[in-house]
Amino acid sequence: MSNESPRPNITIFTDGACSGNPGPGGYGVILRDEQGNERELSEGFRKTTNNRMELRGVIEGLEALKMQCNVTIYCDSQYVVKAIEEKWLTNWIKRGWKKADKSPVMNVDLWKRLLPMLEKNKVKFIWTKGHAGHPENERCDVLAVAASRGSDLKEDNV
Repeated sequence: MSNESPRPNITIFTDGACSGNPGPGGYGVILRDEQGNERELSEGFRKTTNNRMELRGVIEGLEALKMQCNVTIYCDSQYVVKAIEEKWLTNWIKRGWKKADKSPVMNVDLWKRLLPMLEKNKVKFIWTKGHAGHPENERCDVLAVAASRGSDLKEDNV
């Protein structure tokens, strides 16, 4: 018999936005617990890329968790979802942060930041088509775009 309490189930919805690539960008996140309670996160950056914002949304959502959780992440970025679900990330690490064609992996700083959270939590990624009427994805897009147009944009590592 285990003394551990069961992990809560959390759903995270994310989206990233960027005007220009690179250009000003932002991410939007909705965290939802089993009781339906929600929390929204967003942040904007002066000069970034769309892929960085997609990835940062996932990271910020996971970093907001206070304990180990079972997490389902809905994301419209095939870059992020395939990197995890199709084991691209695992292979990049094995090849010393090189892709199959031997070119360097982009956004290594963010992938390295994500790794401990993937180990800490049980995470499943589900790709959802962007701009297709998915209510939470649409809300995350609104948050991301608004953050990218904010007056308090931060610096990114582009």
